[in-house]
Amino acid sequence: MRSHYFNFEKLDVFKLALRVNEEVLDMTWPRGRAHLKDQAVRAADSLVLNLAEGWERGRKTNAGKNHFRIAKGSGAEVFTAMTLMRRADLQDDLRRIDAMLAGLLR
Repeated sequence: MRSHYFNFEKLDVFKLALRVNEEVLDMTWPRGRAHLKDQAVRAADSLVLNLAEGWERGRKTNAGKNHFRIAKGSGAEVFTAMTLMRRADLQDDLRRIDAMLAGLLR
């Protein structure tokens, strides 16, 4: 049992972003789409990483908000890749993540 947790680990948006990240990584991608998989995986990684860093730098600080904006951009990139792959289930999750990040930016 862990005795220490990072504060961001408890965030619903972090948990959802992690789940989306795992789904993107484990997806079956058609032949000829390796470039899209690589870009989507990197963007999904960026989404989770920038969310965590933004929270730890301080939600209300300029540095924290900048990381949340980067996370939003990465989420939009993953969303677009999922649009191309016709994954409506992940698109819905990414819309929720975007709304949650918008809330963090207020």
